[in-house]
Amino acid sequence: MSAARAKPMLQGGALALLTLTIALSTFMEVLDISIVNVSVYTIAGDLGVSSTEGTWAISAYSLASAIMQPLTGWIARRFGEVRTFCISVLLFVVFSTLCGFATDMSMLVIFRLLQGLVSGPMVPLSQTLLLNNYPEKKRGLALALWAMTVVVAPIFGPILGGWITDNYSWPWIFFINVPIGIFAVITSYILLHDRESKTVKQRIDVVGLGLLVFGVGALQFMLDNGNDQDWFSSPFIVTLAIVAVVGIVFLIAWELTEKNPIVDLRLFRKRNFSVGVAALSVGMAAFFGTTVVLPQWLQRVMGYNATWAGVAVTPVGILAFLLSPLVGRYIKKIELRILTSFAFLIFSATAFWSAQFTDDVNYGYLILPRIVQGIGVACFFVPLQEIILSEMKPAQMAAASGLANFFRTLAQSVSTALTTTLYDHRSDFHHAVLAERIVRDRPQVEHFLQIIGTRANRAPASSYQALDQIVNAQAQTLAINDIFWLYGFIFVVIIGLIWLARPPFEGVGAPAG
Repeated sequence: MSAARAKPMLQGGALALLTLTIALSTFMEVLDISIVNVSVYTIAGDLGVSSTEGTWAISAYSLASAIMQPLTGWIARRFGEVRTFCISVLLFVVFSTLCGFATDMSMLVIFRLLQGLVSGPMVPLSQTLLLNNYPEKKRGLALALWAMTVVVAPIFGPILGGWITDNYSWPWIFFINVPIGIFAVITSYILLHDRESKTVKQRIDVVGLGLLVFGVGALQFMLDNGNDQDWFSSPFIVTLAIVAVVGIVFLIAWELTEKNPIVDLRLFRKRNFSVGVAALSVGMAAFFGTTVVLPQWLQRVMGYNATWAGVAVTPVGILAFLLSPLVGRYIKKIELRILTSFAFLIFSATAFWSAQFTDDVNYGYLILPRIVQGIGVACFFVPLQEIILSEMKPAQMAAASGLANFFRTLAQSVSTALTTTLYDHRSDFHHAVLAERIVRDRPQVEHFLQIIGTRANRAPASSYQALDQIVNAQAQTLAINDIFWLYGFIFVVIIGLIWLARPPFEGVGAPAG
């Protein structure tokens, strides 16, 4: 029996301090994925590169993190969960500091790449450490507290990043990690150093590691840059797609036959894990897709600046933050499939609600669906994590959490890429359809142009420009409505998927009998 299992569970102040520490660490890592997004233009300008080159700071981090997350189980078994977590957080602080001191884009990309590499195990192990040190009856609450940070951090990231960049300077989006990380390392070590998990010396699956790096790395890089490169019209993107497909296919075949795989794909033989990960991935893709496209529409059509566009998205975190602990406390008394189905019904209803927006919607009505959506967030993430981990033994927890988080992160990347592309294509489609109806000789068109010219004292040419701007706004509004309709129906379909899971769902991470 490992030291972590031999000692009694943490109680009282020690447990509260551990929860705070884990929450801060998780929030810091998840926040760093999105916080750079709104600052990339400022960073590119300060470092004397184009905005396209500036996005490498985002791609490098997400690429490295995506590769490392599935390796969490193997690393934790080899070096211990507590040791791996503490070293990951410490190195994250080091590379965050170096990112802030970067003087050119090459330095920043290298340090962001290293920051992403060491961040990979942080979120999966934060979940594992919480579950291992919470009493059996309170593990639902532990998952709820963990889920709050994972879901809310990406929403607040753009706002915090924009505020820091506008009021201070972009290096501070990295420097803020230093005090948080140092506190987390010291506290985690003091509380958990004598609760280390059992370690097992295993040889490195070199072939599996190589296939993972090439396959997942190429896929992530393709998703990050596909829209800018016009997808498969670019030979570069086509090459990445081929490398990704070949690498991932061979990775799956190799890992399923390898005695000591670096990524334990055999976990997918467990029904609840497979169903839960599938529902989590598709659900996060749909949820994140609406979160990505809404700020774009607000800035392009409604005239919001980046900060206010972010503020319009954040109300989803209000009820999620307040209700998640309550859901976690009473989760053992509720049928998880019913609770998750309710969450997806909320998501679907709010998506259909948002699909009714027009380009003159007021701010109050705009945020109402986002507030209600927070109920769904609280009832979605926690029960799905219970389902995913319900059949896992303690030794499998880190690997299962790492794989689940990998697919969650990958789903967000896929959703960002596809939703942005779909939004642009649907905007072009609706613009073409609307433009076909605008014929100069039609009385309605001439009358409308006269009204525009009279009110703004415009010349005929500028009246047509104003009319084109109106058509653009209508086209983009119809496009975002299409996306909300699409994701609304996807949320309904996921409900059927959830009911493929099989009870019982108790005993998350409990010792094997």
